[in-house]
Amino acid sequence: MAAEGVPGAREAVLRRMYEVFSTDERDTVAVRCLAPDVDWPNMLDGVRLHGRDAVRAYWARQFAAGHPLVRLVGLRVDGDGEAVVATVRLGTRDASGDLWAVGTVEHVYRFHGDGLVARMDVRPPST
Repeated sequence: MAAEGVPGAREAVLRRMYEVFSTDERDTVAVRCLAPDVDWPNMLDGVRLHGRDAVRAYWARQFAAGHPLVRLVGLRVDGDGEAVVATVRLGTRDASGDLWAVGTVEHVYRFHGDGLVARMDVRPPST
């Protein structure tokens, strides 16, 4: 999978996040990859979250409702030259193991100068 023009450090942070999202390492990676004041979308409630603790609680809630499946398909620099776009395939397994809600979206990441994720947005895939 190519990472079109994405700086190496940013690529490494995002690849690590997607590798461990579905594991028990989520809390650890949040500290290593997310800025303390990260701005994150709560897709369940349609609001924004602020801070690592809020994001970790949100992730815990997602996993309590079902097992989210997120597969990184590609990375590229957004049109503004600053943000990094991760194209991802999404799915969820409920408690019975049934797969539902499969689709593709883009996660758009902005970074602080320290290399940590400052903001994430979700949008439909570009055509």
